[in-house]
Amino acid sequence: MTRKPVIRPRKTAIQERSRATVDNLIEATARILVKDGFDKASTNRIAEVAGVSIGSLYQYFPSKEALVAAVIERHQQQIMQMVRSELSEVSSQPLDQAMRRFVAVAVEAHRLDPQLHRVLAEQIPRVGKLEKLETFSRENFSLFSTYLEGARDELGVDDLELASFVCVTTIEALTHNAVLHHSRVLTDDRMEALIDEGARLVTGYLKGQRASQLRAGHHKPIR
Repeated sequence: MTRKPVIRPRKTAIQERSRATVDNLIEATARILVKDGFDKASTNRIAEVAGVSIGSLYQYFPSKEALVAAVIERHQQQIMQMVRSELSEVSSQPLDQAMRRFVAVAVEAHRLDPQLHRVLAEQIPRVGKLEKLETFSRENFSLFSTYLEGARDELGVDDLELASFVCVTTIEALTHNAVLHHSRVLTDDRMEALIDEGARLVTGYLKGQRASQLRAGHHKPIR
């Protein structure tokens, strides 16, 4: 049986100098992953690029998989900081405007470092299931679900938990796939069209049942 790599850091850097060492190691790992890929990364190479000794590396990280995990965590923290900031006022916006903002923020988040994002998406299965990935997904889901709770009067769906899952998964898949496989749709001249179409997709789904009832002459409020 293949032994699973240890991905937890050995210890947490507390002093300023040790934090700088850890930062250098994580930055070096990210650069090597983007340039050379996972297979060509090694702890010796990472230590060399970071300008630290291999002994210092092993004081904090037991393996290169642990360093990749740290890169993933940092990248996701950067994404969530941006998402929280950009969506801070979305709760007061009408549905059409809010959905466009959700899609636009997802595109912006995936464009923070698309090359690194692409590499990390390919490396995650090799590093193993990380708790931070689940936390990241739950937070996006929570942001979206909270908005829908306050916009019930505009919705044509009853199960808000299911609707949140459908919409968040759709938006994530759309923007994630654009970064990984269709970067041409993220060029400046096509990005606005991508955002418009993505927003129209999820807005149509959220309004669909209500719109159908109104067209049919049924004006009974949907709970």
